[in-house]
Amino acid sequence: MPVAAAAPLISSVQKLVLYETRARYFLVGSNPAETKYRVLKIDRTEPKDLVIIDDKHVYTQQEVRELLGRLDLGNRTKMGQKGSSGLSRAVSAFGIVGFVRFLEGYYIVLITKRRKMADIGGHAIYKIEDTNMIYIPNDSVRVSHPDEARYLRIFQNVDLSSNFYFSYSYDLSHSLQYNLTVLRMPLEILKTETAQTRQESFDIFEDEGLSTQGGNGVFGICSKPYEKYVWNAKLLEVVRSAVHRDWLLYIINGFCGQSKLLIYGRPIYVTLIARRSSKFAGTRFLKRGSNDEGDVANEVETEQILYDASVMSFSAGSYSSYVQVRGSVPLYWSQDISTMMPKPPITLDQADPYAHVAALHFDQMLQRFGSPIIILNLVKEREKRKHERILSEELVAAVTYLNQFLPPEHAIIYIPWDMAKYTKSKLCNVLDRLNVIAESVVKKTGFFVNRPDSYCSILRPDEKWNELGGCVVPTGRLQTGVLRTNCVDCLDRTNTAQFMVGKCALAYQLYSLGLIDKPNLQFDTDAVRLFEELYEDHGDTLSLQYGGSQLVHRVKTYRKIAPWTQHSKDIMQTLSRYYSNAFSDADRQDSINLFLGVFKPAEGKPHLWELPTDFYLHHKNTLSLSQTRQSYTYWWTSGVLKHLPLPFDEVTCAENRRKLTVKKFNKYEEEIDIHNEFFRPYELSSFDETFCLAMTNSTRDFMPKNVGIDPSPFTVRKPDETGKSVLGNKNNREETVLQRKTAASAPPPPSEEAVSSSSEDDSGTDKEDEGAVSQRSTPVKVTDTGDNTKITENVVQSTRDVYGVNLSDTPSEDDLAIYARFVQLGQSQHKQDKGSQQFCSRQPLDKVINFVATS
Repeated sequence: MPVAAAAPLISSVQKLVLYETRARYFLVGSNPAETKYRVLKIDRTEPKDLVIIDDKHVYTQQEVRELLGRLDLGNRTKMGQKGSSGLSRAVSAFGIVGFVRFLEGYYIVLITKRRKMADIGGHAIYKIEDTNMIYIPNDSVRVSHPDEARYLRIFQNVDLSSNFYFSYSYDLSHSLQYNLTVLRMPLEILKTETAQTRQESFDIFEDEGLSTQGGNGVFGICSKPYEKYVWNAKLLEVVRSAVHRDWLLYIINGFCGQSKLLIYGRPIYVTLIARRSSKFAGTRFLKRGSNDEGDVANEVETEQILYDASVMSFSAGSYSSYVQVRGSVPLYWSQDISTMMPKPPITLDQADPYAHVAALHFDQMLQRFGSPIIILNLVKEREKRKHERILSEELVAAVTYLNQFLPPEHAIIYIPWDMAKYTKSKLCNVLDRLNVIAESVVKKTGFFVNRPDSYCSILRPDEKWNELGGCVVPTGRLQTGVLRTNCVDCLDRTNTAQFMVGKCALAYQLYSLGLIDKPNLQFDTDAVRLFEELYEDHGDTLSLQYGGSQLVHRVKTYRKIAPWTQHSKDIMQTLSRYYSNAFSDADRQDSINLFLGVFKPAEGKPHLWELPTDFYLHHKNTLSLSQTRQSYTYWWTSGVLKHLPLPFDEVTCAENRRKLTVKKFNKYEEEIDIHNEFFRPYELSSFDETFCLAMTNSTRDFMPKNVGIDPSPFTVRKPDETGKSVLGNKNNREETVLQRKTAASAPPPPSEEAVSSSSEDDSGTDKEDEGAVSQRSTPVKVTDTGDNTKITENVVQSTRDVYGVNLSDTPSEDDLAIYARFVQLGQSQHKQDKGSQQFCSRQPLDKVINFVATS
C-alpha cells in the first residue's frame, strides 16, 4: 500500500496583538510571515459569561488594517475627534494559555515572552518565559467579590515561566514514534479522511482554490493531543468548540533540554523531553499512590530523541527515540505528614483484593505503549521495621493477580531490586548491576527508528543486535512496551536507573544510525558526560516540582566518585526538601488543584482553603456508585489484546482515525512548509534570533583542548583531558585529584555470580554479557603531577617482580587501572612480605608506585 506524502499542520496563529475598546477585546493573530490573519472578538459587557466570536475568516494584511481602522473610527467618543483613539493596543503575545473564572468574570492568560529550547526536525519547541493575565469584563459592569483576589493569588502561584513548553507544529503530548507513525499513514486512508472532513466541517482553506489533483498535493495532519499530559486542557475547554483549532495552543509541564553531539563535525541532536501527568498531580507527601481512575502521582513520561541535524526533515531525515516512564506505586496508599517526621509511616488506605486500581493503570499503559510492560521496583526489600516493603508486597500481589488473565507472552514483567542495599554494600557496583538490567530491558522493548537498519549492522555485525525486541517494519523499527521505574518518591534512585537504561538505549540508537560500530557506550566519554548532564538537569527539575528540592543522590554518588563537598550539598538538599514538604507543599497543592480545574470556585460552596482535604476532588468515584463495574478478569479495554504487542493508540482503526484532522494542500503552502516556519524568509532576522537554541551542553564543552588527542566523543578521557571537568569545575585541580584518588580506591565490580549470590531479590532473567565493559569511575592517573611516560623501566620491572602484574614498558591507563584494583584487593600472585602487602592494600596508587620504585 503506497505511503502518502504528509507533513504536520503548522498553526497559522503565532503572533498575537490584543486591542481593546470599552465594549470589546479584539485578538488579532497572524502567521510568522504576516500573510494570513484571524480575528477573535471577545465581549466585555458580560460580567460573568464568556462570549467569544470567531468568524473563521482568513484576512490579508490589508484587510486587517482596514478592519482595525474602521473599529478605531467607530469607537471614538466624538466623530472626527483626533485626540482620543477608540481602539488601543493592549499587549502583544505569542499564544493563549486559556481562560479562567473564579467568582467574578473571566480572565485571559496570554504568553508574552518565549524562548526556543529545542528543535526537532525544524519544528521549534518553546519555553514560556512570561505571561500576562488580563481581566475581560469592563470596570463598569464588574461585580466585585471579597475572595476574588485570594483566588487570583493562588492561581498565579503556579509559575508558568517555570518549565512549561509548547510548539506550534509538533505535538508535545505524544511521542515521536506516534507522530511519525501518523505521518506515514497509507495514501488511501488519508484520501478517505480528507473526504470526510469536507463533508463534516467547514474550513476557509478548502475554498482557496488549491489544486488537489496531481502530485503537487501534500497532506497536512493534526492529531488530537493526549490530554493526560496537557496542563491547560481545562483552561481551553470553554472555547474549544467555538474557535478555530489554530487558536488552541496546548502546553506541557516537565522538562525539555537539547544538546549537540559533534561526531567529527557531524551534528547529532540529543533531546530529552519529560511530560508530567496532569491527572492526580501534586506535591510529594500530599499525592501518593493512585486515584480511582488509575492515574498515579508523579507520573512522568521521559523520551530521548536522537536525530541527524544535517537533514532537518521528517520525511528525509533519520530519527530515533526511546520512551520510559516513572510513577508512584499504583495502589491506594498515603503518608501522614502531621507527625512532622522525616519519613512518615506508609499506610494502605483501602483494601483492593482484585487489583482494581492497578488494572486501570496498566490498561492505560497497554493502550499507549503496547507490551511488554516491565516494572523495575527499586524500593527496599529488607528492613528492620516494615516501611517500604509494604508497597512491594502489595504490588507483587497485584501483578500476580493481573497476570493470571493475560496471555503469557504479554504478561507484566516484574523486576524487584533493592538499590539502597546494593549502594551500602562495599562489594557491589550499583551501576554495573543496573547496566545488566538495562540491557535486558532494551532488548525486550526495542526502540523507535524511522529508517531501515543501516549497512553498519551488516558490515560490523553485533550479536546483541539480533536479540533486540520491538517490532521491525519496512520503514524502520518500533518500540513495543515500556519500562516503568519506581522507588517510593520516584526521584533519586529512579533518575539514576532511568539514566542507565537511557544510556544503554542511546548506544543502540547511535548504532542503528550507523554512527558507532558497536552498541556500547563507556563512561568518561564526551557523549556519556553530555547525556549525564542532560539527565541530571532533568532529574533536578522533576525533583523540584514534586519534592521541593534538587536531587540528593546523583549518578556520581552511585559511581562513588562524588567529591567530599557533595555530602554537605546533599544535607542541604535534604533539609530543603523537608522544609518544603512541611511548610509550603499545601499552598502549592492548592495552586495546582485550581490551575488544573480540579477545584472550581462557586457561590454557596466551601472555599478551597476551607477544605480539610482534597481527597474527594481527586477521587470523584467515591461520591457516587458507578453504573458499570469493571470486570475482575477481563480488566483491559476491548480491542487492546488483539493488536499487542503494538500499542492500541498507534493502530490504524476507525477509533484512532477520528482523532485526526487531515487536509490537502499545495506542497508550498505555508501551513505545511517547514522551511517557512524555520527560516521565515519574509522576516528580517539575525543569527542570534534564528539560532538562539538554549542548549544545555554541546560536545565542545567536553572536547579535549590539547592538539593531537582523538576528538571522537566516544573516546574514554582522563579528567584533565576535557574542557569541562567531570565535577563541573574547570579550574579546581584539588577536586580533580580527589576524584582520581576516590576512583582508584573504589572496590572492583563483582562478577555476576557474586552479585546473584549476595541478594535474594534479583531477577533471574538478567545475564551478564561476555563482552560487557565495567562501568567504573574515571580512569586512574598514576601521580598528581607526572605523566605515564615518567615511570622508569626500573619501576615497571620492580612492579612485575614484586606483584606479578603484566604491565607493558609504557603502561596505559587501562593497565594502571587494572593494577590499582589488583593492589587494592591485595590479591598478589607473587610472594611478598606481610608489611609491604598490608601497606599496598591500604595506600593510594601513587604511593604504591613510589614504594615499588624505592624497594
